[in-house]
Parts: sequence; structure tokens; C-alpha cells
Amino acid sequence: MTRPARLALLVVAALLGVAGCAGAGAVGSGGRTLVVAIVANPQMQDAIELSSQFEHDTGITLRFVTLPENQARAKITASVATGGGEFDVVMISNYETPQWAQNGWLENLEPYLKRSSGYDEGDFIPSIRTSLSYKDSMYAVPFYGESSFLAYRKDLFAKAGLTMPARPTWRQVADFAAKLDDAAAGVSGICLRGKPGWGESLAPFTTVANTFGASWFDENWNARLTSPQFRAAAKFYVNLVRDHGEVGASSAGFSECGTRYAQGQAAMWYDATVMAGTNEDPASSKIVGRSGYVPAPVEKTKSSGWLYTWALAMPKVAQDKQGAWEFMRWMTDKQFVRSVGDKFGWNAVPPGCRKSTYDITEYTDAAKAYAQPTLDSINEATQQNTMANPVPYPGIQFVGIPEFQDLGTRVSQQLSAAIAGQISVDEALAQSQEYADTVGQSYRETR
Repeated sequence: MTRPARLALLVVAALLGVAGCAGAGAVGSGGRTLVVAIVANPQMQDAIELSSQFEHDTGITLRFVTLPENQARAKITASVATGGGEFDVVMISNYETPQWAQNGWLENLEPYLKRSSGYDEGDFIPSIRTSLSYKDSMYAVPFYGESSFLAYRKDLFAKAGLTMPARPTWRQVADFAAKLDDAAAGVSGICLRGKPGWGESLAPFTTVANTFGASWFDENWNARLTSPQFRAAAKFYVNLVRDHGEVGASSAGFSECGTRYAQGQAAMWYDATVMAGTNEDPASSKIVGRSGYVPAPVEKTKSSGWLYTWALAMPKVAQDKQGAWEFMRWMTDKQFVRSVGDKFGWNAVPPGCRKSTYDITEYTDAAKAYAQPTLDSINEATQQNTMANPVPYPGIQFVGIPEFQDLGTRVSQQLSAAIAGQISVDEALAQSQEYADTVGQSYRETR
């Protein structure tokens, strides 16, 4: 099957169950109206709350379509891929950006950057900027960037007489989880995502698979989901979360684990570095000041973290492109960082995006426990550091091909079923291998 044909199938799949919405770039009673599709994460909610200032200053009315991550991906993909024109601005990641830029679905932002005095695109962390570029041009601007690391409760470790290494292994983490698991106190040894979704459970799990020496495909696009390394990683992950993870792990994602950890119901949590702001925010956390942060645990590789950014992009068919850029610039500018810090507290600042954020005294004071670990994790997150063998695809915690939205979700469903005890790990991997082999075959045929 050709690449365009594969993309067409992907779009059809994304369209299933996706409802339409009003057109973008509309003229409202007060003038111009922009429709913005955005993911329902806490930092994005802060931006929505601050957006009245943008409306006041520009006269542009904003209408947000806010959805949970999995739903947002499907709706945004369907709209942009088909040129539906529902949105002026979309929130996407470094998974979609290079692919969609290559397909001609996104507006090249370089002309806008060049005429935006003071915006300073050179201030973006280099790896984050590169991940949102295609042929040396940016097609999305980052709102926040992240890698992954391990948060742990220093007080619980001290009480148990345990010491967290500066660079733990997954075997050490499993041992700690067993010792810290305390059902009577309502504290699980660790929290790990088990919720289906290629951007949910597959994100942390794939980094575990990588450091165990596994990969989704070898260099010839042969699927490797039943390899000894992949099987070892899957059994380790499933057993760890089943034996010492949170209650209801098969339906727990980033938000659910974040709530549990911040409420003192988990001794460790491996996830996105962006979690730290919530952990240290008195408004949302009962454990402020009690956490330490160390690099993603390893097994066979030097490092084991992902590289990810939520960013804003402009569909090629957007009607009010200048208005769209004005909003994108506002939400990703240096001044926005200060506005968030002043309004919501410095732990709420979007991290891992601009180098200048880490020069703000108020931020570095508030984020002293996790600012440097976040930067270190982002800087170490390369395929060379986190993977044992070369692979034919871009990405660390994802496979950077269009089919991965469907493939990853299907495999994550199998993983969640194994966590729930509905099937064995071997059964989950056997089915997953079939899915992956179909995708790999299409790439082998077009080599």
C-alpha cells in the first residue's frame, strides 16, 4: 500500500465518531472570531483563563474546543487531514508536526517568525525547536516541552530506610515499590499509566521497552513485538503495575496518576516531567516539598526518557492566518510565561520550552527541585541515548509514522487488558505482533 493510501485509511479511521463544529475564522458580533482546538491539560486551562486579555488587546474573539487528549487527537487529525477548516489554530505535538508539514497540511511559520520582532524563536530549547521543524522551517511553536523522569516521596523513602540512587535502574525501582507498597495506608508503591491510548500507556511503556533493548521494528521494518526483549519489558511493566501499582491501573492515565500522587497515594510516579509543577503546587497537592526527581530508570541503555512537546500550529486552510498567528504568538511568548507566574504561581509556568524561563529568579526559586532535572532529561532524550539498536523511524516514545495513531492504540488496548488480568502478556503481544506486522509489511513493500 502506498503512503497516501495509508494516510487516507488513517483519516477515515479518525473521522469515525468525530462530530463537526462551526467553521473557523468566522465573523462574530464583535468582529473576528478564532476557533482554537486545544487539549484539556491544566496548563492549557490556565491559558484559556488568561485569554480574555488577548481578546481585550486585539478585539479578536476566541472560541476554544477543549477535549481530553485521545479525543482531541482524533478530532484535530480528521479536520486537518481533510482540510475541513473547522479550526484556525490546533494543538498538536512533535509526533504530528513533521509528518503534517511534509503532507502540506500546515502553514510554514518562518515568514511570521521573521516579522515578529521580540518573539525570539532562538530562545526555544534547540531539541524542542528541531522536533517541530521540517526542512529547517518551524511549522508549530511550542507551548511546553517535556521529557520523563521519576518522582519519589523523600519522606517515605527516609521512613523505610531507603535511598534513591542518582540514576536508578528499573530493577531497583521495582524493589523499592515492593517495600513501599502499603495497602493499609492507601499508598501504592508506584503509579504507572495503564490507560489505553498511544499517547497514554504506550508513552511510558515504550521507554521501558527501549531501555530493555527492544524496539517496535528492526531496520528492515520487521515487527519485533514478540522479541525476547519486548516480552521481557512487557512482563516487567505489567507485573510491576499489577503487583505494586495503583488500584484500577488499566484505566489510569496521566491525570489519574497525577491526582493519586499529589494526594499522597503513591510512593513513586514515572511520567512526564511536566508533572512536577502540579506536585509542587499547594493549590493541587498535599505533598509539596516532599518529592525528589531523578532521571528515567534504565536497564541496558545510558538514558531512558522521552522527548515531547505540545505546540500550536496553523492549518493550511485557516481563513484568518494573521489572527491565528497573533494568538499563537501571545500563547507562546516570553511575556506569557510571566503572566502565568504572576497569576497562578510559578509552579504553573509552562516548562521545557524557552531557555529564558530558566533565567527567571521567581521560577528557579519555585522550581528548584525539578527545573534542572527537567532540562537534563530533555537534553538527554535522543535515540542514541535511549535505544539499544538503530530503528528506521523517528521518535522515542512513539513511532513517527502515520499508522502509529491506530497501531499504538490497538497495542495499548492489549497492554491494558493484560494489566486488568483479562489476557496474558504473551496473548497481548501475539495479537500486537499481528497488528505491527501488517504495518511493517506495507513499509517493506515500498522500500
